[in-house]
Amino acid sequence: MRQRIINARVTFHNSPIHVLERFAIRDVGDAYEQFRLHSDLDECVIIQTCNRVELFARTGPGGTERLKRTWASLTGLDEVAFDENLEMSEDDEALRHLLKLTSGLDSMVLGEEQILGQIKSSIAEARKTRSSGRYLNTIFDKAIRIGTRIRSSTGIGRGGISVGSMAVRLAEENIDDMKSKRILLIGTGEVSTLVAKSLLRRGYAFDVTSRTLGRARAFCESLGGSPVRFEEVLSGFTGYDAMFVATTAPYSLVTFEKISQAISAGRTGGSNGQDGHLRRGMMILDLSNPRTVDERVATLPGVKLMNLDQISEMVEKNLTARAGKARAIEDAIKEEVGVLEASVRRLAAEPIAEHVFKKIDALREKELQKAVRALDETDPERISIIDSLTREIVESIVSPPINNLRKASERGDSGVIALAGRLFDYGGGNDGEADADASTSAGASDPDSNDPSSND
Repeated sequence: MRQRIINARVTFHNSPIHVLERFAIRDVGDAYEQFRLHSDLDECVIIQTCNRVELFARTGPGGTERLKRTWASLTGLDEVAFDENLEMSEDDEALRHLLKLTSGLDSMVLGEEQILGQIKSSIAEARKTRSSGRYLNTIFDKAIRIGTRIRSSTGIGRGGISVGSMAVRLAEENIDDMKSKRILLIGTGEVSTLVAKSLLRRGYAFDVTSRTLGRARAFCESLGGSPVRFEEVLSGFTGYDAMFVATTAPYSLVTFEKISQAISAGRTGGSNGQDGHLRRGMMILDLSNPRTVDERVATLPGVKLMNLDQISEMVEKNLTARAGKARAIEDAIKEEVGVLEASVRRLAAEPIAEHVFKKIDALREKELQKAVRALDETDPERISIIDSLTREIVESIVSPPINNLRKASERGDSGVIALAGRLFDYGGGNDGEADADASTSAGASDPDSNDPSSND
């Protein structure tokens, strides 16, 4: 039965934050157990961030549908919800996607570092629960090393900036002591996510509002901030010093009249003002497309308005430079996918190799003890010399055919693997053949081998 490596994911590419949140797995430890029991996954790694929920797994035919059913039961969703939001990849495409993750190519902000740490934590948790095994452990270890090397060689993470982080920087430049000011974020989509991340990184408190309070709450649970009712915000913007507006509304949310009222109330110490303070001004950053802030507010004294076009222009040079780096990363990934695939295919030979070394070493040990008794040898130093000698002889004899077996496995030569399984009496040849077919699949043993002839 052919085994596959699959990747199932719901990410910011297809699903806004409030939708993505519904697919989040609350109890990862329990989820691993449920996937093992009900989805026929030999191995599984779950990656969850505010921008994605992903599963990498080793499974046989039919495992994809069972995975969806289990995922739906864990989240309380109907399976139909997965039809519009779930993306699937398998084998080489799944490996390619993992390399895009580790190299920063699939992140909302190209090259951001946080995802790499999150992937490391995810595979560590999977190892701890023994949910991952030989194949996924190897795949993730190598993908992390490759991604780190690609980041270093291309410099993709250096000097990175997004529309969201640029907007926050502009607010900092125009508002003194941002930490003492009130900040409002309107919207819970992709751009809002970038703004929230940037605000959170800088230690700023902020309010978040959306068309429904539930959506704002879900957003804040993942990205920080305090949810506020949409109706309360629209009734007046008094008390806020900086507003980031990132919605898809086809009409003006922030009107000239409302901002006029907010500015007047702030200057007169109105009841809705921030402790009745004298507001020195307000900065509004309209990151919506189409624009949802009335352009006339820029004519009000003390109000500074910047729109998405102006902000985008400021990051254009940065994005152009990074686009070149992205192409370099794509080229590097094309080469590395082949290397990763060969490493995975090679794993089909490892159970046979371990079986052979273990079996032959047992025979060697048995004959060594017989020889020691026949020689009536009791000197530990002499016995150690004989032991080392026999080990070296055995390894020198066994290593060449085993290394050839590994090379055949890297080439995907399932016939040689199946034949070796029969020759070495490994599972009657069946297990070897099954593993050979799984050119991008997994076993369940620890990835670290004690075989001294094993090559990385």
